[in-house]
Amino acid sequence: MRNNDTLSEKILNSIAQEGQIIRKNYQRRLPSNPSKDYYYMLRETPNAETVIVEYGFLDNAKDAAKLKANYKDYAEAVVRAVMDYKGLKYTPPKGTGAKYYTVKAGDTLWTIAKNNNISVDELKKLNNLTSNSLTIGQTLKVSAGSQTEPPTTTPPVETGDIYYTVKSGDNLYKIANQFNTTVNDIKALNNLSSNLLSIGQKLLISKASSQPTETTYTVKSGDTLYGIANKYGLTVDELKKLNNLSTNNLSIGQKLLIKNNGSTAPTEYTVKSGDSLYRIAIQFNTTVDAIKQLNNLKTNNLSIGQKLLIP
Repeated sequence: MRNNDTLSEKILNSIAQEGQIIRKNYQRRLPSNPSKDYYYMLRETPNAETVIVEYGFLDNAKDAAKLKANYKDYAEAVVRAVMDYKGLKYTPPKGTGAKYYTVKAGDTLWTIAKNNNISVDELKKLNNLTSNSLTIGQTLKVSAGSQTEPPTTTPPVETGDIYYTVKSGDNLYKIANQFNTTVNDIKALNNLSSNLLSIGQKLLISKASSQPTETTYTVKSGDTLYGIANKYGLTVDELKKLNNLSTNNLSIGQKLLIKNNGSTAPTEYTVKSGDSLYRIAIQFNTTVDAIKQLNNLKTNNLSIGQKLLIP
């Protein structure tokens, strides 16, 4: 109410650059007094532009592991966004190997990519850009950097495991996109604490599945439908439909039927106002290309009410 949403939008997009799944930036008003912020921290911080950043969740092992592996990258993303917002030069931490470029007047994605020996597509993927638009002062990652040594531990090889050997020009985002997975999942599988890669490094992309196509889960104290669904790669609606639930209420000891994400049919999604393919892909932990391919889309244009199949 006192400021615009530019800072929060920059922070959100900067965290997305590091591979974290993002939701949205928003502001809530105090019901009893709409001229005030809903959150006490914001209400009681006068004369300063204030935001609350939610980096992720700790209520399940998978999300907690993502935060443990990436918290430094997420925190640095906020620093980068604030420097961008204030128009100050950003200097990355020493030893990361990553390189950044600050957009100047007259710059285009093509000239920046050319000057840094990468393609426009690689530049856009490095920065999760969905358009060719740039703003003066914007900070772009032009190199993901490379670590001097591959990880000292290699996951045991099992029949059906999928591995990938890092080549020149690779980065985690590019590899994740190629195999229709996420940066965080690759990092968790390989115990990586940063996004740095080295040529010739062997990455585990996915492990052979030994789980049955269907299983059950017993509700414990503190469980929620969201937490259970997220743990098994489902949406709350899918979990409710699978168990014929009409409410979100659970009881301790209740048995829930779980179906692994790999065996579910595509989800149908109805496009709403403000949606984009990028936001929908982030919401469902997939990629823009995967959605376009499944729906035979030739462009990124969407219309309100349009039905999309989500892989």
